[in-house]
Amino acid sequence: MKQPPPKIRRSQRWAFLALWVAVWALTGCPGASPAVPKLRIFAAASLSDVFQALEKRFNETQTSMEVEFSFAGSQVLRLQIEQGAPADVFASANRAHVQTLRDSQLLDEATPFASNELVIITPRDNPARITSLEDLPGVKRLILGNPNVPVGDYARQVLHKAAKFLGPDFPSKVMARAASLENNSRLVRAKIEMGEAEAALVYLTDAYASERVRRIAIPPGYNARAQYFMGPLRRSPHRQSIRRWMNFVKSPEGQAILQKHGFGGA
Repeated sequence: MKQPPPKIRRSQRWAFLALWVAVWALTGCPGASPAVPKLRIFAAASLSDVFQALEKRFNETQTSMEVEFSFAGSQVLRLQIEQGAPADVFASANRAHVQTLRDSQLLDEATPFASNELVIITPRDNPARITSLEDLPGVKRLILGNPNVPVGDYARQVLHKAAKFLGPDFPSKVMARAASLENNSRLVRAKIEMGEAEAALVYLTDAYASERVRRIAIPPGYNARAQYFMGPLRRSPHRQSIRRWMNFVKSPEGQAILQKHGFGGA
């Protein structure tokens, strides 16, 4: 006599269901789209506005890729990369930090893509009545970048260039007025926006991005040209995505966006 099939216990049914869910999660449901690759870009704080503008336009034509930014001082980003932070692209105005990552075999060749220069900023009402670089020794509180970050290094280059025209003690007189040393150009600007100092040296692009500060030009003979470099991290698996992003930034359309935000050519 034929025996009836054994009954499946409730616990067995739950086990089968759990197995089916696990397989579904691994293989995906029919017709599901593959995960969109995420490109992680570590960039100097002074690139915040323009890189977000570039991403907006880039995403209109590159829907198969997601871009995620980490903006900070170049030295902070370099240390994070050295400690294993997941990054695909590094962009900085500090050649020394770029070279350090190159020497550590963490960064492939980095190429220039934009330039910048420095400008004096004051609060909108300019309480110290500053009109030129020569007035900086007379301010009570001055904000500069830390010497280990690009904007601070370039500011010191400006002061030492000016010493040829304004006297050898000009840099020391200005530095004596420094009330705070900040880790990126945005933090320097923020001190002026909040009225915590009378003047500061920042990138021209950061000055243009704020309606709360007054800009005072630095003569070309005194100014320093900041060059921005960008390159891929060697451990990144997204080589094709990196190439697409970098090619867009260097394209005529990308360069036009950079210029709109006050950057110069490479």
